[in-house]
Formats: sequence, structure tokens, C-alpha cells
Amino acid sequence: MKTGAVYIRVSTDMQVELSPDSQLKMIKQYAKANDIIISQKYTYVDEGISGRKAEKRPAFMEMIATAKAKPRPFDVILVWKFSRFARNREDSIVYKSMLKKECGIDVISVSEPIGEDKTSILIEALLEAMDEYYSLNLAEEVRRGMTEKISRGGVVVAPPFGYSIENGVYVPDDNATVVKMIFEKYLAGSGARTIATELNELGIKSTRGNSFGNRNIEYILTNITYTGKLRWNPNGKATTSHQYKSTEDTIIVDGKHEPIIDKDTFEAVQKKLAENKAKYPVRYQQRTTTYFFRGFVRCSACGATLVRAQTRSGDSLQCHNYSRGQCSVSHSITIRKLKAAVLEALERDINNPNTLNFDPRPSHGTNGTDADILLDKIKKEEAKLKRIREAYEDGIDTLEEYKVNKTKITHNIATLTDKLNSVSSNPSSFDIIDFKNKLLTIYDVVSRPDVSAEEFNSNLLEIVSKIEFNRTKNTVTITYKM
Repeated sequence: MKTGAVYIRVSTDMQVELSPDSQLKMIKQYAKANDIIISQKYTYVDEGISGRKAEKRPAFMEMIATAKAKPRPFDVILVWKFSRFARNREDSIVYKSMLKKECGIDVISVSEPIGEDKTSILIEALLEAMDEYYSLNLAEEVRRGMTEKISRGGVVVAPPFGYSIENGVYVPDDNATVVKMIFEKYLAGSGARTIATELNELGIKSTRGNSFGNRNIEYILTNITYTGKLRWNPNGKATTSHQYKSTEDTIIVDGKHEPIIDKDTFEAVQKKLAENKAKYPVRYQQRTTTYFFRGFVRCSACGATLVRAQTRSGDSLQCHNYSRGQCSVSHSITIRKLKAAVLEALERDINNPNTLNFDPRPSHGTNGTDADILLDKIKKEEAKLKRIREAYEDGIDTLEEYKVNKTKITHNIATLTDKLNSVSSNPSSFDIIDFKNKLLTIYDVVSRPDVSAEEFNSNLLEIVSKIEFNRTKNTVTITYKM
């Protein structure tokens, strides 16, 4: 008996034959015929979403994340057709391979049985190639239609912040005054981060209901739509959004909507943006750059990671959310000061080991003993027991089917429990003295004046789960791995 997850995707609500109910009905029939348990808990649906890119499908990505859990939550993923799983062969190969090799999970199309022999590989590849060809051809037709529509002043994208859409035309909404305020504040000298912070403190949300960041503000300040124009990138290439003339990659036309910002104000803002960019150039940093405390110091106000920020006084760290205007409390501190504070905290903890803060989560998986393996199997069976109960409550299984499945799984649990009781397991107990000695050894390394950032971080990460910096109290709190 296997347990299964269900993935359903529809591109538009006009595709009746691909409706969620139609897909689910066929999947349920297949599951019953092949002795697979499914439940509402592991049913994932993306509606009105293209299958071209996996990362743009939230339910799909949630399913993939769940599949990586230990113990494995389900054995197979059932889809109506392989095209529902992915219309992009690269995504299909990557995710199917990952699910198979890392998670032991197969993807099954209930309407496209391909068997298990060698030729099934060719058949599956052919189906995926046909799906991708259909998707690309459809995308070209849709793009051609949208280009023609916008050339006549028609709306082809969702309205930006400050507009709603009525009868195919953008209409200023209640947030139009906020857009005006953003332009006025920027011209008056406020920066994008400061404006974002003020909007968040007022409880104003973006179009998608999120807090504002400095990038949201910058996008609004450069969006030519607010002047009554429409902009369209038929090739999907990034372009400068405040340009007034069409280019090879961008179409700019007069829209039918009411402007929120006049042309003079908009151009004054573009001029000031250019001046500020020249005055305060962005200093790009390679992702591979290693620096002290990279990735494990947290802001006490919002919990975000402190990241490196270049300042006139030298290298420092700042709350990532504060830099984007999404945290109201600055946590700026130089790496030199933070390093001194952390070393002082380590000394204090070495002298008072009984007051240490420990992360309750295990820092590693099972140690591979027979007892651990049996416990893992028991957890999987218990998860199955819970799942068949959910399947019965969801109306997927009848009471009689539930009883039969419950008897099988209960018997498996009893057998595994008997084996567990007969296995000798001697897990090592946590010793605070041993931990103190290890902490002392690591302190000797990280406190060296010539220690490199890479050596400093790797040693601390052996025992440290996180470090919280409180700017208001000027304190650091270290949480250790058990």
C-alpha cells in the first residue's frame, strides 16, 4: 500500500476539461484501483497559473518542499497528465530526478500509463517534448495578440499600485493619493527606504498585500504608467520603465486611463533619481564573498539576518529588512564591535555553562542505529494511519476500505514495535562538561587575532545555532546547538 500526493493545475477557468474537479475525479479513480492512499492534506492545486516556470507555482513549490521532509510524507505524486506537472522539459527533468533520487518519490500520470520497461523513458520524453512545443506555440500566439491589443491602447497587464481596472481601463483608486505622496516626499528629500518605512508604519500595503520595501518605492517612482502611458515588453526583457519612446524590446503608447502624476513631476523625479544614483553608487558584492558572521546573526526586532553593509567607518552589518524599509529598528553595528561582543559572550558562557541557551531542534538526523531505522519506519506507518483517516473523512475511502487499511497498518506498527523492543540501543547522552570543553576549544580558535572570516564562521557554526543582536540594549544572545 502506497501513499500519494495529488497535484492539479489549470491554466484558465475556460478549460472545462482541465477543471480541478475533473482532474481530481480521475486521480481518485486511479488511486483506488492501484491501492494508493490520498488525502486532502496532500492535495495541491494551482489555478489560472502557467506551467512554464515551476517557481511561479506556489502550490507546486509547497509540494516539492513537503516531499523533502523526513520521514517521507508520500510515495508517489499523481497528476492527470504530465503537462500538469511541467510544460518545461528542464523543470520536468530537474524535479522528477530530485524527487526520485533524493526522496524516492515517483510522478505518475493517471491518463498516460507508460509502463516500467526501458521504452517508457522514450515515451515519457516524447510526451514532455510535445507538451513543451504546445506551450511555446501557445505563448507566441498569446504574445502576438497582447502586442496588437496594447498597440491600440488596450490593457494587457495587471494595474500597478494606485489603480484598479474597470471595463478594461485603469482607474485611480484610494491608493492614488499614496502614489502622489510618494512622488512628493521623494522630491522633498526623503529616500526610498525612509518612504517605505513610513508607509509600513501607517499600515499601507502593496497591491499584493505585502509590506513596502525600497525596491517597491523605486519601481513606483520610475513607472511611466502613472503619467497616462502604457508600457509592454513583448519579449519579457528588462527595460528602463521611465523611457517615453518605444524601442526594439519595449512598446510605449498613450493609455486610456487618467494620469496620477503629471509629466513635469515625473521627469523631475527621474532627474533626482539619476543624481542620487551618481552620488551614492551601489556597491555590488559577490555572493561568494565571505565575511565575519555571515548568515547567522539575527535582528532582535524582526528576526531577519544581519547582512554586510559598506559604510565610511568600515565594514558593518545591518538588518536586511531595515535596509529595505521593512523593519523600523536600525541594527547597524561594525563587525569589529560585534566580534568583541560575541567573544565576551562566549567567555561568559564558558564560565557559566549551566545557563546556556540551546536550540531544542536536533542538529543532525538519526545516527543510523537499528533503533533509529525502526523508529523512522514506525513514524512513516503512523503517518499512513493518520492519512487513511483523513481519506475517510474527506469521502475518498468508504468505511469498509478504511477498516481494511487500518488493520494492515496497525499490524505493521505492532510488528515494528516488537522489533524495536528487542533491539539494544544506547544513545549517547548530552554532557554539559563535554560541551563546555568543546566551546573552550572553539573559543581558542575564534579569538585569535589572525583568524580568517572563513575559519571563524566554520568553527562557530559547529556549536552556534544563531546569534541575536539587540541594538536597543546593546547585547548579544547566543543560542547553541544541542
